[in-house]
This record gives sequence, C-alpha cells and structure tokens, in this order.
Amino acid sequence: MQFLSNYEPKMLFINILITFVSMRLLKAIFDFYLHGSIHVALAVYALVRMTFHFFHIDYDEPMALFAFFGTIVGYNFVKYDELVRAKKLKITNERKAIVVLSLVSFIAATYYFFQLETITKLIGIGFLGLTMLYTLPFFPKIGNARNWAGVKIYIVAFCWAGVTLFLPIVNAHLPLSHDVWLKFCQRFLLVIILILIFEIIDLKHDDISLQTVPQKLGIEKTKLVNIFLLVLFYCLEFLKSDFQVVQLWINLILILLIALFTVFAHPKRSSYYTSFWVESVPVFWWLLVMFFC
Repeated sequence: MQFLSNYEPKMLFINILITFVSMRLLKAIFDFYLHGSIHVALAVYALVRMTFHFFHIDYDEPMALFAFFGTIVGYNFVKYDELVRAKKLKITNERKAIVVLSLVSFIAATYYFFQLETITKLIGIGFLGLTMLYTLPFFPKIGNARNWAGVKIYIVAFCWAGVTLFLPIVNAHLPLSHDVWLKFCQRFLLVIILILIFEIIDLKHDDISLQTVPQKLGIEKTKLVNIFLLVLFYCLEFLKSDFQVVQLWINLILILLIALFTVFAHPKRSSYYTSFWVESVPVFWWLLVMFFC
C-alpha cells in the first residue's frame, strides 16, 4: 500500500510533465507553421484552386504548387530580409528551420516555374519585380514600397489577386473575360479588407510614418470602411454573367464571418487573431465552395 501511495504522485507528476512538454512542442510546431508562412501559402493555394473551380480549369499542379511554394519564399523574404540586412535578427532554431524551409520552397518553386507557359513565366516575373520593389530599397531617398505611405496595401492586394487569378487563367490559355475582371476586383477587395483587419491589430506597433488607414481614420471609421467594402464585394457577384444562387449564399456566409472579425478587431488582440484566424478566410471560402458547389 505504501508503494502505491508513492507511485501515484510520481505518475501524476510524469503525466503533467509529458503534457507540458507536448503542449510546448505543439506550440513550437504551430508557431513555425505560422512564422514560416505555410499558413498564408495555404490561403494562396486555396484561392488558386477556387480559380480552377470557377473557370472550369482542370487541376494544374505546376501552377498551384508554384503559387504555394512561391508564397512561402516571397513572404519569408519580405518578413526577414530587412531584419537581416539591419542585423537586428537574432538567430534562433526556429529561424534556422525557416531558412531551410525557404530554401526547399525556392527549389520547388523554381522547378514548377519552368513547367509553366512562357507568358505565365513573364507575368510571374513581373509580380516578382513588385515583390522586390516592396522589399528592397531601390530608391534610397524614399526607401522600399513597404514604407511608402498608403501604397503597401494596394501592392499586396494587386499581387494576391494577380497571382491567384491572372496566372492560372493565362496558364490555361483562357481569355480575360468580363467575369475574370469581376473576380479580380473581388479578390483585390477581399485582400484589402483582410489587410485592414491586420492594420487594426498592428496599430500599436506600426510606425506613424506608414500612414495606415487606422492611423489616418481611427479604428471605428476603419471598421465602417471594411463593412462598406464587404457590401461592395458581395454586390459584385450579381454582375457575373452566370452567377449561381448557391454562390450568393456562400459569399453571404463569408462576409458575415469577415464582418465579425472586423467588429471584434482591436490592437489588444493576440497576433494569432490575424496570423491564423483572419488568414484562414480564403481556406474557409474554398472549403465552402468545394462542399456546396
């Protein structure tokens, strides 16, 4: 009996220790998933797959995986390049792993890039140029595009809409029809809407020189702008040449979800609010489309 009484506390301690270590490991894996830009790459992949669905394009593996791996490379370059050049980046095990991930993704993106059509490659290089402009200080007196007041949001939205819509359309040799341009406008608006939520959350960290929308308008007015843009996003669906009622219901669910994210956005929110939940919106939209359409 004495042995059992000593055994039970020891087992309880071991179980608690195992649970603690497991939770720490899961958190480290989850943080790597977010910090390594895998989650945002999945969002881009989801939008590419939606383009395939809406325009009846057979699954194009090189196009989809080029977008996925290219996003990992591009986002990690944007996030860490300036810190590396300024020598402000502390080298941690996670960041070493992100370097390895980025290198592997670069090799994969290059492999799939050379399987794309020539015109797609040229347009892809154009978007790469925009990414470089966004990141590197080609103009020393005014810095990179990321620091140009009021410009960043449009460059990011244009790149997202272009890569997830124009590249698959061009690679499939489809014309840039009326519906393609409507979808481009929807994607452009969607990314701006999601970025505005990011800007609300990041308000306490952003330099005042960035002149973000929440800095200029305030949080409440920015939320009103987002609601207006959500209504505009929804109304564009009615202008399609072959819009479906089921898509209207799916988009309604989508904008209600984003509206909730907007209403509850606040600078005191955890970074996971945007880096995981808000960036999950394209994936959620894709799953709705796949399930109901």
